[in-house]
Amino acid sequence: MNGAHLLVHTLLDAGVDTCFTNPGTSEMHFVAALDSVPGMRCVLGLFEGVVTGAADGYSRIADRPASTLLHLGPGLANGLANLHNAKKAGSGIVNIVGDHARAHLALDAPLTSDIHGVAAPMSHWVHTSASTDGLAVDGREAVVQARARPGRIATLTLPADLAWSEADVPPPVLGAVPCAEPAALQEEALRAAAAALRTDGPGTLLLLGGLALRERATEWAGRIQAATGCAVMSEFYGPRIERGAGRVAVPRVPYVVDPALAALAPYRHIVLVGAREPVAFFAYPGKPGRLEAPGTAFTLLATPAHDPAQALEALAEAIGARRVAVPVVERSAAVPHETADALTPANLGELLASLIPEHAIVLDEAVSSGRGFDRATRAAAPHDWLTGMGGSIGFALPAAVGAAIAAPQRKVIALTGDGSAMYTLQALWTMAREGLDVTVVVFANRAYQILRGEFAGVGAGVPGRRATDMLTLDRPDLDWMALSRGLGVPASRADTAASFVQAWRNAMGGRGPVLIEAVL
Repeated sequence: MNGAHLLVHTLLDAGVDTCFTNPGTSEMHFVAALDSVPGMRCVLGLFEGVVTGAADGYSRIADRPASTLLHLGPGLANGLANLHNAKKAGSGIVNIVGDHARAHLALDAPLTSDIHGVAAPMSHWVHTSASTDGLAVDGREAVVQARARPGRIATLTLPADLAWSEADVPPPVLGAVPCAEPAALQEEALRAAAAALRTDGPGTLLLLGGLALRERATEWAGRIQAATGCAVMSEFYGPRIERGAGRVAVPRVPYVVDPALAALAPYRHIVLVGAREPVAFFAYPGKPGRLEAPGTAFTLLATPAHDPAQALEALAEAIGARRVAVPVVERSAAVPHETADALTPANLGELLASLIPEHAIVLDEAVSSGRGFDRATRAAAPHDWLTGMGGSIGFALPAAVGAAIAAPQRKVIALTGDGSAMYTLQALWTMAREGLDVTVVVFANRAYQILRGEFAGVGAGVPGRRATDMLTLDRPDLDWMALSRGLGVPASRADTAASFVQAWRNAMGGRGPVLIEAVL
């Protein structure tokens, strides 16, 4: 048994059985081990951003880590943008990054790089194995790190000579690594939150984030809201929001500064549950970076290291709301309007509200086209809604791959802008190869539409010809039907409400990947 075999056995024993891969020469012994050791599902991505994004989507749905296999520093660097999203989401990922054999490093071959330096900004833990026998300890520690609370990004560098050298220790048989225990609640914070709710319920906001957006936590938040008159909102981005009919409505803080300021202005006290103090995404001339009203008091009830449902249950107990009825969203009775009207962001939101199937997983990277989808789809059938937590685009298509592999029995829907989809277009090929049940909706407005708004928002004036060329996706227009079919995914185009509904029904009626180009 060589080191590569030992590491694969270690990962499997620790509970990691899915590996998203884009290997190269230095990883060939690890590839051979993945081939010969039964139990690991291996999924090829044609670009490392697909690999890391898929691991993020997998972790959010499976609630346990996936692994990746990446080629040296440059391969890791190609995957950093979606590792940034995963880190912000609290996803657990074990990156295995191959490196040159140790003796070869001194020769400074072309692909030699500082892997630790590349990995560190997007990883919580980075380690290079020093011996073949040590791979068992190192591999298990990587899984322990990834299973911290919240999940962490663990990057383990595997020198090629350790992978091919014989190991003297047997594979570990220690069993799956459990998720870390949550941190203990702070009684002082619990008392402060309860006091704010008792004295000024309507002037208090419960701001939820992270695991506080799962149904078990939002149910307790709903009880507290019903008992005190407080408000409940979430951060704009959520790693996995369990929402829809039969669940408590949790509106998101708006992305745009002025609406966000207006939404938060009424609250004199904000209780943070898995969330951070709200800030603007960017700096804008003459506008504040912090979004709360001046003088607002904050209480940090639960950090991402806590169990937010446990914290909210304790808060409900403290104010006598344990047995209060939960106010849940009623299922919308609306039927899709199959009209000849042109597609717009507004009518697309209405259509999605009636078309999202029960228990679907929705990956949201609709960007400017999807700003109104939060309100429009609150009464849709119960579903999970995932967003790119770090704001790095190219998230939805790879994350849909990972989500579909984590939950093959559920419909997966990726909502993406045309500009965003071009960043990780290769994910379509992986969907086709793996036969994943993913419906991709590309909102084709032929522009980086969000940047048009940002151009005005930062006071840059009116875009001229060269600026407009940097904000538009035309000359030539992207042909999404051709792009999708070229990567093995059947595609159709919709430019009216009726044609969109028909394309959607066709997609939902079958299995396997489908792309709908929604022309706006």
